[in-house]
Amino acid sequence: MEVVEFIQMLKLVDDFYGEPFILQDWQHDILWDVYGTVNEQGYRQYRYAYLEIPKKNGKTTKIAGLSVYHLVCDPPQGQIYCCAADRAQAGLVYKAAVAMIEQDEELSKILKVTDSRKEILNIETGTILKVLSAEAFSKHGINPTVVIFDELHAQPNRDLWDVMTFGAGATRKEPLWWVITTAGDDPDRNSIGWEIHEQAIKLRDGELIDPTWYVKIYGINEDDDIFDEEVWYRVNPSLGHAIPIEALRSEALAARNSEASERLFRWLRLNQWISIKRVGWQPLTLWDRTEGKWDLSELVGKKCYPGLDLSSTTDITGVVYLFPPQEGFDDWRFIHDAWIPEDNMKERVKRDQVPYDRWVNQKFLHATPGDVVDYDFVEAKLLVANQQYDIATIGTDPWNSRMLTQRLMREGVDVIEIGQDMKNMSPAMKTIERLMKSGHMSHEKNPLARWCWGNVVVAVDGNENIKPMKNKSRERIDVTVALVNAMATAMLFEDVDVTDLNETTEEFLGMMGW
Repeated sequence: MEVVEFIQMLKLVDDFYGEPFILQDWQHDILWDVYGTVNEQGYRQYRYAYLEIPKKNGKTTKIAGLSVYHLVCDPPQGQIYCCAADRAQAGLVYKAAVAMIEQDEELSKILKVTDSRKEILNIETGTILKVLSAEAFSKHGINPTVVIFDELHAQPNRDLWDVMTFGAGATRKEPLWWVITTAGDDPDRNSIGWEIHEQAIKLRDGELIDPTWYVKIYGINEDDDIFDEEVWYRVNPSLGHAIPIEALRSEALAARNSEASERLFRWLRLNQWISIKRVGWQPLTLWDRTEGKWDLSELVGKKCYPGLDLSSTTDITGVVYLFPPQEGFDDWRFIHDAWIPEDNMKERVKRDQVPYDRWVNQKFLHATPGDVVDYDFVEAKLLVANQQYDIATIGTDPWNSRMLTQRLMREGVDVIEIGQDMKNMSPAMKTIERLMKSGHMSHEKNPLARWCWGNVVVAVDGNENIKPMKNKSRERIDVTVALVNAMATAMLFEDVDVTDLNETTEEFLGMMGW
């Protein structure tokens, strides 16, 4: 195959400078699949190739080799773009491609390198390679034949991805988008890297069907022993070739002795997306492991205690519907509603790097007209919920809630106020923690609620009582506060069975490796 033969005529760079670029079996197989699979018209079937792999497995070298291949072998007037998060990362790919060209006399004759613009031009065909970073790019004249994204997880926003994929290359016969990336450090799961990673997982597992996507992901599974050398070899296909086993053994030893080193080992060597906040109440791993496998229809007609957290102009108004154990299920369950002012939402998305607009489109968040949340929408939704569920009592924070409370009570809905202090919030928070860690509480999948959960920072007094601190938390925590209000309300009317919770909590923590 042409691409395999061409790349193996190139010379390597950096530590292996001057050595022939001999493809390893895994590299050969990926190229054979991506470039050798054709459709009924005889063109490449795959338009998107997604490769996720740990660092030090030759990612940059592979990108550089592919760039040079397309520069030389693509039809005339091609446009090749290597996209990175910043100038430094973009410069690594460009530098590697130039080093490969300089080591080949024939390539040096036909490929003109312009360092000032980080461009390489094939003077015989007019095909050009440009290196772009998210820091500086222009939409002008983009009609790509090939786009290669390096470290998509590091993109500061989705702008460059959208520009380079939406409608781009529509007039080309065989456009190709490569995404070659490692896992990301993205606890909030808001990045374009995580979005495409999730999409790739679903394509790989058959949950989504798109024959134009090729997906190959090297990474650990949840039940893998991170200190098992067989796992290392499976996740790092270049281990024993470009990566010496002694290096991973040394890093694994450090990981056994340091939480920080373990975090890096999981991320950079085992390609695990990091989901652990550095500060906060409870880790996101607890949230992820307690996602319920039940259907929302199971909750219709069931008793619940909604918790309400009202907002100012910059906050989110959140409602959590908390269902205690009852006929039909024997665990605690909760689901969510949330509202945000529509005015300035786009500016907040850009400023805060939080995808409020995406959550609105996905119905996890509702935008109300104006620059403050319109409580009429909140009231209407609660009244609808009162018909759908058996609402016992709503618990709300006293702030700015009196008018809404009176309107709800006139409609026959019981409402009580939950003081936002240690006395009222600490028992509820500790009960939520015990129930979740013991496997007695679960929730619907909701990225907005997950984000709020991970943002919570708590105040602790001398008796180890806790309460969430909005003024200390990095981002919005309103939906989690609504959960605490819901539990504080439920505890006034329900007996929380703590029998055997300590034992099952220990089993749960052991399973999580805590």
